[in-house]
Amino acid sequence: MSRIYVIGHVNPDTDSIAAAVGYAWLLRERDGTDAVAARAGATNPQTTWVLKRLGLDAPLLLTDASPRFDSVTRRLDTAAPQDRLQEAWSILNRTGGIAPIVSQEDGKPSGLITGLSLFNFFSRYIGSHPRRQEMRLAEILELPCHEACDESVPRFQVATRIRDVINRIYREEHNEFLIVDESGLYLGVSRQSDVLNPPRLRIILVDHNEPGQALGSIEEAELVEILDHHRLGNMSTHMPIRFSVDVVGSTSTLVSERMEDAGLSAPPPAAGLLLAGLLSDTLILSSPTTTDRDHRAAERLSRWAFVRNSPLAGESIPSYGKQVLNAGSGLETRAPSEIVGTDLKIYEAGGFNFAIAQAEVTDLLQLDEHLDHLTQALDELRIRRGLDFAMLMVTDVVNNSSRLLLVNAPPVLEDLPYPRQPDGTRLAQGVVSRKKQLLPIVLGLLED
Repeated sequence: MSRIYVIGHVNPDTDSIAAAVGYAWLLRERDGTDAVAARAGATNPQTTWVLKRLGLDAPLLLTDASPRFDSVTRRLDTAAPQDRLQEAWSILNRTGGIAPIVSQEDGKPSGLITGLSLFNFFSRYIGSHPRRQEMRLAEILELPCHEACDESVPRFQVATRIRDVINRIYREEHNEFLIVDESGLYLGVSRQSDVLNPPRLRIILVDHNEPGQALGSIEEAELVEILDHHRLGNMSTHMPIRFSVDVVGSTSTLVSERMEDAGLSAPPPAAGLLLAGLLSDTLILSSPTTTDRDHRAAERLSRWAFVRNSPLAGESIPSYGKQVLNAGSGLETRAPSEIVGTDLKIYEAGGFNFAIAQAEVTDLLQLDEHLDHLTQALDELRIRRGLDFAMLMVTDVVNNSSRLLLVNAPPVLEDLPYPRQPDGTRLAQGVVSRKKQLLPIVLGLLED
């Protein structure tokens, strides 16, 4: 289990995907680490467009860190039910006493031949009866394998979480289990000792550091490192880890800086993805979260990404940035439930559990014709997630302003410093950053 998964938050945005892809590449190239980029949810329309534009596949979908049977499965050699027992005997000698019996016709396992099943089998042929006393071992080994096979061995699907069946494992008298795919085809064998102490997935978190925004069962993983640019959450670890949280506009900026420090340059598609993450998070370097380091990172990444024969040859930072923002903006082409659930962050403060979603548009007037449906979808999300209240921040990426839609808001949020509009929304002039502008105001009111 030396593999490390580099993964961002649930409901990943472009910066989260880009940072995972870029940092996994850096770890492989610089350190020789078996690092794999992953994602904790579906890509949003903007990220999907960027990946297609660059000719890249979406990272591996990994929604749960709980160990599964695939982490403790060994694909042992097999014999067929009608094979001579001699074939299984040979396998037993090589595997330490286990021979899976698998049908050649359909690929499904019949059971296992183990030391115990062999003892029970031999006892039927060796005993007080004269004929049994005379039967030689060579004759017994000519009999078909299925006669010595224990067909009561438990079977588990390879994708099953071990913790979901752990009570059954404790009750089982068998020491080995057959592992199959969803169609029941043989994949391997797991030993009880390995199942009861499975290796933990090794995880690096990028673009967040809060348990509530992490993939499921993160507490069952081995957290190796965190690389982020957000506020500190409540993540805890069993051992010290490398923890980097820095004041920049995107995690992609931090990844590009580490590439430069290593004397490396990202391949053009990866550089283009990191640049998209940076430009998306900083609204083409115009967001209040933008720093000088982000400007330098954008120049660095554009130098790597806009080379001849690359997918972005001939582009500039402004032209590419506008394409990226336009790919993620608009309310017309997406269902209300998708709009309120795609770029969503869950928070806890002042005794409240709440969500703030964000959607980007090129004109705040787009909200008017979709307001009722979005309000309904936002309230349904609140109820489904068991939240006290929810908020949607609709941001005009052209004019750098937002309108706020709230459902079930507590009275304390009446003091939000944004004027209420006739339709019930609030106009937040100049507010475009959920992290740096809106969230601190909301937290200040809730925790006062």
